[in-house]
Amino acid sequence: MAVEYVCLRVSPVYWGFGIPRGDGSAVVVIPGLMGTDLYLSELRAWLGRIGYRPYYSGIGLNAECPNLLIRQRLTSVIEQARRETGRRVHLVGHSLGGLLARAAASQMPSVVASVTTLGAPFRGVAAHPSVLRVAEWVREQIHLRHGSGVLPTCYTGACTCEFLEAIQGDIPARVRQTAIYTKSDGIVDWRVCLTGNAAVDVEVSATHLGLAFSPVVYDVLSQRLAGRRGARLTRRRCA
Repeated sequence: MAVEYVCLRVSPVYWGFGIPRGDGSAVVVIPGLMGTDLYLSELRAWLGRIGYRPYYSGIGLNAECPNLLIRQRLTSVIEQARRETGRRVHLVGHSLGGLLARAAASQMPSVVASVTTLGAPFRGVAAHPSVLRVAEWVREQIHLRHGSGVLPTCYTGACTCEFLEAIQGDIPARVRQTAIYTKSDGIVDWRVCLTGNAAVDVEVSATHLGLAFSPVVYDVLSQRLAGRRGARLTRRRCA
């Protein structure tokens, strides 16, 4: 992450040079597993500088049943962003936050304009053993808190909730997609972070956490939020 952050602060992209300006649309930024909105402050601040209206996800600590997070918290933030801007909303999700973003986009296509994932394993559970242990602890805590209020298979790949159905299905064509991934992720298997569509998938060079601070990611994000699609590229670490 240190490399990406240093590159970010000296990059012209960070200051808004050489990239498309935003149109005032809302962008809801969603944190990953065990993360909060706090660590994505740099990304939100940048989005504001280039002309978008960034929103906190409002989900608190991402250590809860995803179905409940979407229904009880994220949906209301997306709807608020739509009301306040009068435009369809962009969603950007890092890691597990990308799964929440894709599920919300699938469930709310009339409200969501685009969904961008940063190292999000939406095609299967394939992660570092330490991450899987944390996920198991989160699952246990969910069942302790909610008991029969959640499905027995909550927070597993076998769950049959609306969240799993949404991320396993196709996102409606009216919602633009971008899946940013890195082969040097180190936390999740990059192969489960792709759609398989070269027009959607973008490879960058970064670490998993560094995806939230990479100037190359910010460059790609500025292009995709503006509706620009280029050929599939392997991007450099710094720009």
